[in-house]
Amino acid sequence: MPYFDAASSAPLHPVARQALQASLDEGWADPARLYREGRRARVLLDAAREAAAEAVGCRPDELTFTSSGTRAVHTGLAGALAGRRRVGRHLIVSAVEHSSVLHSAELLEASGGSVTQVAVDRAGLVDPAAYGDALRADTALACLQSANHEVGTEQPVGAVAEVCREAGVPLLVDAAQSLVWGPVDGGWSLLTASAHKWGGPSGVGLLVVRKGVRFAAQGPVDERESGRAPGFENIPAIVAAAASLRAVRAEAAEEAVRLRELTDRIRARVPRLVHDVEVVGDPVRRLPGVVTFSCLYVDGEALLHELDREGFSVSSGSSCTSSTLTPSHVLRAMGVLSEGNVRVSLPLGTAEEDVERFLAVLPRAVAAVREKLGAPVASQVAREEDVLVVDSLGKRCPIPVIELAKVIGDVPVGGLVRVLSDDEAARLDIPAWCEMRNQEYVGEEPADKGTAYLIRRAS
Repeated sequence: MPYFDAASSAPLHPVARQALQASLDEGWADPARLYREGRRARVLLDAAREAAAEAVGCRPDELTFTSSGTRAVHTGLAGALAGRRRVGRHLIVSAVEHSSVLHSAELLEASGGSVTQVAVDRAGLVDPAAYGDALRADTALACLQSANHEVGTEQPVGAVAEVCREAGVPLLVDAAQSLVWGPVDGGWSLLTASAHKWGGPSGVGLLVVRKGVRFAAQGPVDERESGRAPGFENIPAIVAAAASLRAVRAEAAEEAVRLRELTDRIRARVPRLVHDVEVVGDPVRRLPGVVTFSCLYVDGEALLHELDREGFSVSSGSSCTSSTLTPSHVLRAMGVLSEGNVRVSLPLGTAEEDVERFLAVLPRAVAAVREKLGAPVASQVAREEDVLVVDSLGKRCPIPVIELAKVIGDVPVGGLVRVLSDDEAARLDIPAWCEMRNQEYVGEEPADKGTAYLIRRAS
């Protein structure tokens, strides 16, 4: 069964498995002890730290092993903010950061700090100048992911780091998605990553704090890992993480070329195979193995189930795959279609024939979902003076968009359609539909129940 969700978690690399099994016999003792078993464990831990530091491009004594990538983010953010508390409590983040960063930002706001979110363009890219505009005298820290986890867009970390350096503000980079492909360039100050993203075992994260960066670890201080990651080190998992990072880096250049060709193939052919599809993310500045697209008139969860039945494991950022029934914050920030969203993230070694079979399966999977959703009921459409009203209250996207598409041709060019919806996803999907279908999105207005979205027929 082809697994196309490596951006969530990559399959365990063979080198990681070998290193894990070998180090279970040698790395079980306390590396802080001076007897023979402790010295063996210390040798393994030090070697793993040196290997990981070489891959990151930092000094070994700047790198801390944590219990996860999320823990690395939380620890890095809290420590950097505390270390610069005399400067202020203002944090800058992009609107498309991983939830671990945004949750830390929410905690800062709840405790009296302030946060500025930098917007992205329709491709998910930040403008370095916007980070410069967001800087203030009380800015303690800025955060930027090296590449987006949902759409694969790579960010201009070097340029943003330079803007922050000139202002004397440290930049924390979340490199979880990109570290497998190479070091993060630029003058960043802190960096985080997660081993299971590159084929290492879960439960190992990296936190790098450059020398000279003010940092005050929060919580009870432990003598281990420079006081930044309390608790006994999981040495076998750490060894496996470092060994697999070195292994994937050795094949990264060649594999990047191959996977980029496969994702370029998906980007080019999906719009030809399936009508009413929007491929999202930057077409050039993106990770080699990630491609994301959204299908109009498709329920995201239903599409994932169809593809799963066909033998493909993919993920989605659409509203229908979330327990909160709200659109992905990444897709919302980009202003792109959220319904029927599919993220394909290819693991190392993906076979070309699996991609070809996915492209063969996708059209009938989408068609099956669209057929199940059906057409609107005639009684749901009414007229208010010269405005055609579509009542989609109580219905989840993509139903409001489907009903809009069915009736847009019933009004003359220049006429209005008023869609009533109480689904938060409609606020994103209806404007995105207008953009894709060359119709004019007029705006929204309060309704007795939910929200009314106004669309003018332009073609």
